[in-house]
Amino acid sequence: MRVAIAGAGNVGRAIAKELLEKGHQVILIEREPAAMKTSSVPDAEWVLADACETEALVDVGLDTCQVLIAATGDDKVNLVVSLLGKTEYGVPRVVARVNHPKNEWLFNEAWGVDVAVSTPRMLSALVEEAVTVGDLVRLFTFRQGDANLVEITLPDASPCVGKRVGDIAWPTDAALSAILRDGQVISPTPDHSLEAGDELLFVATADSEPALQAKLAPRHL
Repeated sequence: MRVAIAGAGNVGRAIAKELLEKGHQVILIEREPAAMKTSSVPDAEWVLADACETEALVDVGLDTCQVLIAATGDDKVNLVVSLLGKTEYGVPRVVARVNHPKNEWLFNEAWGVDVAVSTPRMLSALVEEAVTVGDLVRLFTFRQGDANLVEITLPDASPCVGKRVGDIAWPTDAALSAILRDGQVISPTPDHSLEAGDELLFVATADSEPALQAKLAPRHL
């Protein structure tokens, strides 16, 4: 997969290293000469250019990329890059970094963003997930399709404890993606039985979340 990353700061370089280790091709686009630390990610293709300029994106060959990551520390730049990538070059998947929570509402399909990653929101969600049992916690929002990644830790009194996955009438628009148990990640099948303490990960729409909460851990438990 060919991935373009706008912004070669600490975040952009860290993402590039991870993707390169997984065998992907990575282009790092950076407009500040002082940030062109090519020796830190030698296997990436480095381009000194402003990712907000269409000429630069043509030279980079953005139309040949399957993914664009807007990872600069400036939300305005990330929005412009995302919009250009989606509307002008038809990049199939655009991921954008949200630096300030107050701007999160802007990072949607209207600006070409498929997935918005808000560090403050993710950190607060992970803290909540770590200390909460029986409450549905939203970990991540997928802008495309209005779906969320949500987690719930099954309490002892959950009506689903001991039931097979295939025997549970799950809410519409909610799909069980993984079961975390004793440090292991389980890909659920209809024959898997749920246990108290299981961490369940779902991809679900916002409208289905109340029904999912009621199914797994009714509030009156």
